[in-house]
Amino acid sequence: MQYRVDQKTGNKLSILGFGCMRFPKNLGATDMQKTEMLIKKAINEGINYFDTAYIYGGSEEALGQVLLKNNLREKVYIATKLPLMICRSVADFDKYFNIELERLKTDYIDYYLMHMITDVKLWEKLCSWGIEDWIKEKKKSGKIKQIGFSFHGKRDDFLELLDAYDWEFCQIQYNYSDENYQAGVTGLKKAAEKGIPVIIMEPLLGGKLATGLPPSAVALFKQANSELSPAAWALRWLWNQPEVTLLLSGMNDSKQLEENIRIANDATPNMLTEQENETYRKVISAFSASYKVHCTGCNYCMSCPHGVNIPACFAAYNTYYSISKGAGIQQYVMSTGGMSDFQSYASHCKKCGKCEKHCPQNIEIIKSLEAVSKKMEPIWYKPAMSIARKVMRNNKKLPKK
Repeated sequence: MQYRVDQKTGNKLSILGFGCMRFPKNLGATDMQKTEMLIKKAINEGINYFDTAYIYGGSEEALGQVLLKNNLREKVYIATKLPLMICRSVADFDKYFNIELERLKTDYIDYYLMHMITDVKLWEKLCSWGIEDWIKEKKKSGKIKQIGFSFHGKRDDFLELLDAYDWEFCQIQYNYSDENYQAGVTGLKKAAEKGIPVIIMEPLLGGKLATGLPPSAVALFKQANSELSPAAWALRWLWNQPEVTLLLSGMNDSKQLEENIRIANDATPNMLTEQENETYRKVISAFSASYKVHCTGCNYCMSCPHGVNIPACFAAYNTYYSISKGAGIQQYVMSTGGMSDFQSYASHCKKCGKCEKHCPQNIEIIKSLEAVSKKMEPIWYKPAMSIARKVMRNNKKLPKK
């Protein structure tokens, strides 16, 4: 197994991390026998970073049970997350954190994340709760070793967030099909410049880059190297970048685990040849052939005075057509703040035209946003998102000072 160093601590982290959201299931419950086998095999092969969360049903409990039963706690770094979306009061910070410690059968968390930070405004609200003092107390007591955040929002907000607090790591969605999505390559590089470890989630876009590629893209990969699977191509693209500390993969069977370990064992920074990089460009072009809006994600159109996340709207819209409807809708919800207090929907466009003046691709942005709104925001969408937000947050607002 290859390792990369967390510059903040000196910890050597396996470049392949185990994403625990998709443990094997049996009749809707975690299959503990298969899960234990996978976790033990992963650790034996050198994987030492395990990522879970409060809201991953049964995940924390399963991981905690396996580590305790096999006396493996000290061999791994546990990452889990404070479920901000269901916190109703300041007291809930301790409430949920203590439940997590109980589930994980441990008295400390190695890498603790603020789960699903979407923008600077949300962080500022959390600061009004006293989140900084809470973090300080937990770190002083040794219950939290490293503090970070997982991000789902606009690139500019990510860049601001990096400077808003003395973060010790961060987690972003990033893959070769989403190089300019959310934090994107710009955010990755800035975090690395600041010495902040970057954890990658969705390296395979929920499996779409492994099994859901357009046939033309699969053919291009096979033509370049028939021995590499589409999943291998996706993972190697990430590990080629020295700014990536590690990536998370939700491996739920031995075959996936073994393949990913084999790829990881051969992965080094800057390993890709120019021919391989050209293959990625051709594959991305194959994606683009089915795109509805030929947006490159350059962000010259931003920021929108009315809060529209223009590149994210177009990226989700293109995913809807090029990969799948489900992937597109999910991406739209996450990248336009569907579950946050600050939405940046395509329908917020006021047709001021500021964006079109700066677009180097000469995209008819106003017209395209109308198409996005029509497709991605059907009549039920906003009411459904409103209900979902209320359910997730128990219909409570953040407390005032």
